[in-house]
Amino acid sequence: MAERIFSIVLGRWSLLMCMILSSSSSYAQTCSKYSFSSNRVFKSCNDLPVLNAYIHYNYDSSSGKLEIGYRQTRVSSSQWVSWAVNPTEQGMVGSQALVAYRQPDGKIRAYTSPITQYQTTLAEGNLAFDASDLTATYANNEMIIFATLGLQNGTTTLHQVWQQGPLSGNVPAIHSTTGPNVQSMGTLNLVSGQTATSSGGAATSKLRKRNIHGVLNAVSWGLLMPIGVIIARYLKVFKSAGPAWFYLHVSCQLSAYIVGVAGWATGIKLGSESVGVVLKTHRTLGIVIFCLGTLQAFALLLRPKPDHKYRIYWNFYHHSVGYATIILSIINIYRGFNILKPDNKWKQAYTGCIIVLVCVAVVLEIFTWALVIKRKKSGSGEKTSQSVNGSNGNNSVQGV
Repeated sequence: MAERIFSIVLGRWSLLMCMILSSSSSYAQTCSKYSFSSNRVFKSCNDLPVLNAYIHYNYDSSSGKLEIGYRQTRVSSSQWVSWAVNPTEQGMVGSQALVAYRQPDGKIRAYTSPITQYQTTLAEGNLAFDASDLTATYANNEMIIFATLGLQNGTTTLHQVWQQGPLSGNVPAIHSTTGPNVQSMGTLNLVSGQTATSSGGAATSKLRKRNIHGVLNAVSWGLLMPIGVIIARYLKVFKSAGPAWFYLHVSCQLSAYIVGVAGWATGIKLGSESVGVVLKTHRTLGIVIFCLGTLQAFALLLRPKPDHKYRIYWNFYHHSVGYATIILSIINIYRGFNILKPDNKWKQAYTGCIIVLVCVAVVLEIFTWALVIKRKKSGSGEKTSQSVNGSNGNNSVQGV
């Protein structure tokens, strides 16, 4: 009886141990069992948590040489895949990507692409670090990218981003912005092999900062500044406005300048934090606009009196710099829309505001010109009447 009980207990214990061992083996890295057909051997690998992806690598910390084999399964011939390193932070923008896809003629294209903006089309370009021996293979719905990267000596942890998206003809199209496609980022410790995934919080925080930068600049340089010009140009024509138009103009422009400086400073900060992101034209225009806006602010301190002989030159300078600032600001705001690529409703809303301001300016321009012409005619008529009355008076006196 005792032997039978012992046999049953031992059998159940053996079954339990088998289940535990089986369960633990299911959590082991499946990438370690993979053999590359090209007889490549990688000492380390990790199963990435989403998009059926795996990263295999050899790393020499003394030289910074990183050999990688990035695999992604369940990839159709109408999709592209990429694996990227972000040298500075977690997130997509600033990432230095390796991209591969199958072309219509069956050949596999593999190339490098520095990602400088959201919703990128993965244009080919040089990376912020050396990338050599770049090749890719595609078979049985599995894409593999091989490359050798030259990282900074002593690098131990890197920010990685991996992605998958559709092809539009022979060009990568924008990937999905929900589900696994926004969870495919994290860190990789090249020494220990440990990985940590990101929920996208860092990228979301960076995107929020860029949105703040865009809103501040669109409201200040792109709306308040033109409104201030409209106030100065048209309200002063009305005698009832008195000096109020001047104070409204100054208040509007100073508010635009203060908010604009905050937006400009935010942009400079974002630029310094985004190594590898090159937005030369947008950045240069932003600096020029800031300088012109600062000149306008100082113009208040140098404004001559209306009857001063240099007032005409000051007016020319003030008007020229003001209009140049507004034109460049609107151009740069639309460049910002193209970089950030928000929902179309934001770009349409700003465009609607600009159209309204232009319509208001056109109507006021016509009205004020009509008013000025009317006043000139009225003034000319009064002078003629006074002249005629004066002549008649003289004649009557002479006659007397």
